[in-house]
Amino acid sequence: MTTAVHMILQGKGGVGKSFIAAALAQYKLERGSHPVCIDTDPVNATFAGYKSIGVKRLQIMDGQEINTRNFDVLVEQIAKAKDDVIVDNGASSFVPLCHYLLSNNVPSLLKEMDRSLVIHTVITGGQALDDTTSGFDALVRQFASDPAAFVIWLNPYWGPIEHNGKSFEQLPVYITNRAKVSGIVKIPSLKAETYGRDLSEMLQAHLTFNEAVAMDSLTIMTRQRLKIIQSELYQQMAAVPVI
Repeated sequence: MTTAVHMILQGKGGVGKSFIAAALAQYKLERGSHPVCIDTDPVNATFAGYKSIGVKRLQIMDGQEINTRNFDVLVEQIAKAKDDVIVDNGASSFVPLCHYLLSNNVPSLLKEMDRSLVIHTVITGGQALDDTTSGFDALVRQFASDPAAFVIWLNPYWGPIEHNGKSFEQLPVYITNRAKVSGIVKIPSLKAETYGRDLSEMLQAHLTFNEAVAMDSLTIMTRQRLKIIQSELYQQMAAVPVI
């Protein structure tokens, strides 16, 4: 049975990469899987803060370059994993990591190891729209000849994901690259004073959805709103074959 290596890659910081990694891990755990979770972010190890998920921190950067020995450790952990592997990568390591993956033919190596490579990238609205869409376009071009699937996460936290009245799915960057996209997950647009605040506080505390929902210290409606967000995300993930 082929297992997947889910890598969260986006060169823009503060767009929700660690949230996506945590959501993926929780979704897998909910369905009886036991993913190996690794945080390689050299600056903000947010994913590693989820103690109940059991995230391992691995420093793959040495200054501005990849630490080859530590990257070797990452590959060994992937090789030994019996379930999927989820790797959260920082914005600061985005360029050197992509270069290292490609220059060392890591996507092909993973295929030889019977591991599929799934690249998760984030598109946000507002001022970060251009940066994140450009990052997505660059990733697809870089991995064009490699056995990698893409999952796009649309995060409207910074504003609507649209340009000149066109949704992301109508933009040329998506139309050109959609053959490589296996699925799109839309993070709900949340009202700041209710759903948004509930989710933000949960994330700041590094709590999983299940941990938060089980807390008697939270109001009944707070827990209900978190369950609604969780259900919506899980339904979308279930519809993406590579997840």
